[in-house]
Amino acid sequence: GTVKVVEWLERQQIKIDYCLVGEPSSNEVMGDTIKNGRRGSLNGKLVVRGKQGHVAYPHLASNPIHLVMPALAELTAIVWDQGNEYFPATTFQVSNIHGGTGAENVIPGEVTIDFNFRYCTEVTDEHLKRRVESLLKSYNLDFDLNWRLSGLPFLTPEGRLVEAVRGAIEAELGIKTNLSTSGGTSDGRFIAPTGAEVVELGPLNATIHQINECVKVEDIEHLSRIYSRTLEGLLS
Repeated sequence: GTVKVVEWLERQQIKIDYCLVGEPSSNEVMGDTIKNGRRGSLNGKLVVRGKQGHVAYPHLASNPIHLVMPALAELTAIVWDQGNEYFPATTFQVSNIHGGTGAENVIPGEVTIDFNFRYCTEVTDEHLKRRVESLLKSYNLDFDLNWRLSGLPFLTPEGRLVEAVRGAIEAELGIKTNLSTSGGTSDGRFIAPTGAEVVELGPLNATIHQINECVKVEDIEHLSRIYSRTLEGLLS
């Protein structure tokens, strides 16, 4: 939905100056953290082919799971960068591995591996793609690799919006807030490319994506007043 709204605004030549996203950003207490940026997210689907056969006759087959394991071990051990003052270091995680027919005595003919990079501004998605593909080729694997970029990294430097949100939190809750770029992606990634200042402020993320995910009613009430104070600060 956000993408369609941004496209409509662009067609109407309407410029967004500030965007406050209600993602659950708080960690320990309401308002202790606001997100002024997010890491990029790059997904890969790797299919490695071998030769199917019987487990009792491995010399007549080629197990793609065995073939790809050294490459995966190397990928998981790489330090991709050190991060910077705004972002934590880039991470590589395997999320799914699928291989085999379900039979206990059959060597699979191929294995599919899903993985994800959460990357900072020290690298680009193209750099990560080239490095992964080069490494896989060095192992002489028979593979296909498809990429999907689900979000570019973005950062809103300290400015009017950050200061307005900070001031509103302190006025409402009496606490200082921290800036962070940790966590997953958000709809802010669609709005930041328009040039708008983007900040995320929402309730606690303690139960995010869990069964019985919940927030306190009083936190919603605090948020409502913080949003109002933020608008007042920006428009004053």
